[in-house]
Amino acid sequence: QVQLVESGGGLVQAGGSLRLSCTASQRTVSVYGMGWFRQAPGKEREFVATIRRIGAAITSYRNSVEGRFTISRDNAKNMVYLQMDSLKPEDTAVYYCAAKLVGDTTYNYWGQGTQVTVSS
Repeated sequence: QVQLVESGGGLVQAGGSLRLSCTASQRTVSVYGMGWFRQAPGKEREFVATIRRIGAAITSYRNSVEGRFTISRDNAKNMVYLQMDSLKPEDTAVYYCAAKLVGDTTYNYWGQGTQVTVSS
């Protein structure tokens, strides 16, 4: 089992920045990748960014956040971060941290979510 806890959400004005953090439980040796997803009211949860935890830190981003958001990892601390700059009102959502184990095809472990609200 992998337990994930997010922190760092809040209220920010458009153009501002926030940094989200995700702490993973001790059993992370089998975690292949981690990612950030978000869900706005009335919408389905969507992919934001992912990073490979094992080997090279290969990243991928949703088109709408590319160049504004940066995902990073600190394996020694079992943490993943999402630096969000130039925030827009449409970035408002609950942001979830997720983990995928070696051999899994989907993200099966999720945090409880942290609210990000961007005012115009």
